[in-house]
Amino acid sequence: MTGKTSAERPVTSPPDARSSRPGASSSSGRRMRLARFSKYAFVLPAGIYIVAFFGYPVVKNLTMSFQDYTTRTFFTGEAPWVGLENYIHAVTSRLFVPALVNTFLFTVGSILGQFLIGMLLALYFHRRFPLSGMLRSLLLLPWLLPIIVSSATWRSILDRDSGVLNNTLRRLGVIEDPIPWLSSPQVALIAVILVNIWIGIPFNATILYGGLQEIPEELYEAAALDGATGARAFWYITWPNLRPVVGVVLVLGVVYTLKSLDVIFGLTGGGPANATQTIAIRSYETSFVQFDFGGGAAYSNILILISLVFAIIYLRSNRRALDE
Repeated sequence: MTGKTSAERPVTSPPDARSSRPGASSSSGRRMRLARFSKYAFVLPAGIYIVAFFGYPVVKNLTMSFQDYTTRTFFTGEAPWVGLENYIHAVTSRLFVPALVNTFLFTVGSILGQFLIGMLLALYFHRRFPLSGMLRSLLLLPWLLPIIVSSATWRSILDRDSGVLNNTLRRLGVIEDPIPWLSSPQVALIAVILVNIWIGIPFNATILYGGLQEIPEELYEAAALDGATGARAFWYITWPNLRPVVGVVLVLGVVYTLKSLDVIFGLTGGGPANATQTIAIRSYETSFVQFDFGGGAAYSNILILISLVFAIIYLRSNRRALDE
């Protein structure tokens, strides 16, 4: 037979899938590299910003604290290394211990007042009532005002002779003689703490209110069926679910209060008789009044170290409590 049967015809097999793998793998590799490059490209601007505006100042400040860095340095470019001399001079200064104690009292008093009042306001606004949104907006005003403006306003309010507060208290019969809120070493720190509490309440109330909004209402409804309402509901439902937010508020509040300069500077300038001197005020005066930038950097690094120690201790204790 001259023709070939179908059985005798050569069978053509489909192309081997493996023959297309090299091109596919290279294309897949290019896509993966492009995706990886895109991730780094998006992160790169933020990284450059952090290094330029946060990393460099921190490193420069740390370097300055080990140098004799004064106004002479700007003309000669010379800043001799002095080792730990700036830190020793800062710690042995006669104002260091009073400034450290005032920093502690100012921070603890401010944080306690801001957090407690902020929590009460957050719980109050968590309940729906008419005009609650408008009142929450008005609550933000102290936080939105420039602190130097708030300080100038409160300085006028707390003035001994013509201040609104003393005049109001005298008319109500609460006091007979005006209180020297900002001119008495015994009262000045208390007045500064009260003003700083007023400034920080909106931040605490806003963040805590946002945390309360994230707690499911079903938890309160289930607890109410078991008779857990009021204080018991707060202790067993609100507080455990709010602890991560509380941690953020306290850590940020402590760090911000430790470095607070403008409110004290605007009210008392560190006086009277150094009664409101803090580490932040010492750093400012050493750098920009005495023009000893190395000594001022040493004070600020001490402040940074205190903030880091507090943040590490609190976050670890909070994590341990959450794990339990």
